[in-house]
Amino acid sequence: MSSKRPSRYHRRVRRKAPAAPVLETGQTEYEFGIPIAGAIVPKEQWTQCALKRIPEQTPVDWPTLFSRQAPLVVDIGCGNGRFTIASALSRPECNHLAIDLLPAVIRYGTRRANQRGLNHVRFAVVDGWRFLTELCSDASLSEIHIYHPQPYADPVASTRRMLTPEFIAWMHGRLIPQGKVFLQTDRKAYWDYICATMPALFDWHELKEQWPEDPEFRSRREILSRKQGLPIFRGFAVRRDGITKDDLQRIVAAMEQPTFAMDEQED
Repeated sequence: MSSKRPSRYHRRVRRKAPAAPVLETGQTEYEFGIPIAGAIVPKEQWTQCALKRIPEQTPVDWPTLFSRQAPLVVDIGCGNGRFTIASALSRPECNHLAIDLLPAVIRYGTRRANQRGLNHVRFAVVDGWRFLTELCSDASLSEIHIYHPQPYADPVASTRRMLTPEFIAWMHGRLIPQGKVFLQTDRKAYWDYICATMPALFDWHELKEQWPEDPEFRSRREILSRKQGLPIFRGFAVRRDGITKDDLQRIVAAMEQPTFAMDEQED
């Protein structure tokens, strides 16, 4: 499968980030009344979690970058880092990489990780397509998390949706055996597409309730959607092993592109 980037690929809509609150040591940070995991540690314990420059040699040697060998958990379209921060605090045995195209939200996520003294977290400005096709080697990721991918409700922009058959295939190839993808959206049409396509390469599990483990709220978008009473769709996929390259190409060719009509709702 070609690694050439499509002419139109996933881009998140630019939104102005809120002003950063001034917090003291030991304080808990809140977003719309919902706490962000972890308290601020003394300044001498702060870390530097920003990956300001992608290594020139690719694919990236992630164990060397993190200075340790550990399962790598990736949050694609991480926003301001809500999920990554909580996951890193509860699973210190894993390395965590959070990526997004928006420098502003990456700065907020980085600040939060720094102020919580997390040394097994990195934040980087990079899109999901480049990350999977250029920066990763096969079987290098333990988990991929994607919460509320940009829906692109305008039919003209539907080709920019991230979860194409090709993108799903790249996720399959970059995950370790039995690696997992975690997905969430508040768009029924997008969810129907996910449920129809993921089983082609993964063992798919749709959740009818909230995630069984913390954090309960995994993105800023989820907080706002739940406050509006919108339904949240959740599920996870386990990588199906034993699929040959020929099988992969055949399966991807048979999958529908995400050109479905979106339900009426603002992006």
